[in-house]
Amino acid sequence: MRVLHVSPSFYPAHVYGGPTRSSYELCRSLAKLGCDVRVLTTDADGLHKVLDVEKDGDVRVEGFTVRYCRRRFRHSVSPMLVRLLRSYAAWADIVHLQYVYSFPTLPTLFQCRLSSKPVIWSPQGALSRWQGSSRRVAKAVWDFLWYYGADLSNLTAQLTSQPEQQHALARFPKLKTCVIPNGVDVPSDLHPTERTGDLRLLFIGRLDPIKGIEQLLRAFGNLSAKDNFPWRLAIAGWGNPDYVAYIKQQITSLGLQERVRMLGAVLGEGKKKLFEDTDVAIVPSHSESFGIVIAEALAHGVPVIASKGTPWSGLQDRDCGLWVENDPDSLANAIRKISAKPMRDMGLRGRDWMQTEFTWDSVGRRMLDLYCESVSA
Repeated sequence: MRVLHVSPSFYPAHVYGGPTRSSYELCRSLAKLGCDVRVLTTDADGLHKVLDVEKDGDVRVEGFTVRYCRRRFRHSVSPMLVRLLRSYAAWADIVHLQYVYSFPTLPTLFQCRLSSKPVIWSPQGALSRWQGSSRRVAKAVWDFLWYYGADLSNLTAQLTSQPEQQHALARFPKLKTCVIPNGVDVPSDLHPTERTGDLRLLFIGRLDPIKGIEQLLRAFGNLSAKDNFPWRLAIAGWGNPDYVAYIKQQITSLGLQERVRMLGAVLGEGKKKLFEDTDVAIVPSHSESFGIVIAEALAHGVPVIASKGTPWSGLQDRDCGLWVENDPDSLANAIRKISAKPMRDMGLRGRDWMQTEFTWDSVGRRMLDLYCESVSA
């Protein structure tokens, strides 16, 4: 099976969050399963930076190849990518397109329509909406162009959760869909440190208004004002500098600067160590199509408090976390509640869940089955 992944950005462009890692791991998994995988992408690493990578030919990366095209404007405008698209798509049996509101989307759909090439499309949550969604008018125009311009008979949208599928079908009822979750690396060894005092809480991920960080900080303001509950919070991640500055200002205005640490980006072994030094991870997002950090925390044996804006009701069903509203009172009550539970046992149940249903090997096999069905249709 020859598989072409087209994406506006790719590993190691960590600035774009969890989808960067999940796309990379999926390509690795498919290569291990015997697929011939190529990635066509740009060198974008945020709005003002580019990756220091080879850009004049394919780069070999752990069993597959990546062609990084020079980004000329905005996040992913690359004339080189458009020039190469025809030959790369002609080589492939199937094209897997990542993201929605980015430069490569319409050219890829148009090229695949011309050549009757089957397309698997991973919107990465972009088709979902929340009350703070930006550029609604521009997105509506974009939606009209692709929905009525694409050859939907050759296109299947791969959604990562049932709620994401429901949101997509509510807006685009003719869209063929399939639910395949993201995978997660489950470390073979864990060395968690024992709690000796305050409850160690962690937010990790992209710093953006959709993540509900302000709600979380107000929850901790409630904890500090109403009782002497012993806690401390680490915030790991990066985002727009203006928003990061705003979060820091909120920490100060709420009087939380003695208990909240801003760590910046934490990757690799540093991320593993951070999970090992954590009692509970908190994901208070207003909306998530999947929420890879929830799976990562569970894979490291850390129980999770997640908002009902995430598709993780299974946290309570499997007794490895809490699934609550993301208003400050609900979050504060959830923190108090989970602190009285056997958190280590909860984390181990979550880790077993990840090993059973969310390994990259199992996700890769499901994706390969979808490719085969699409090619033979």
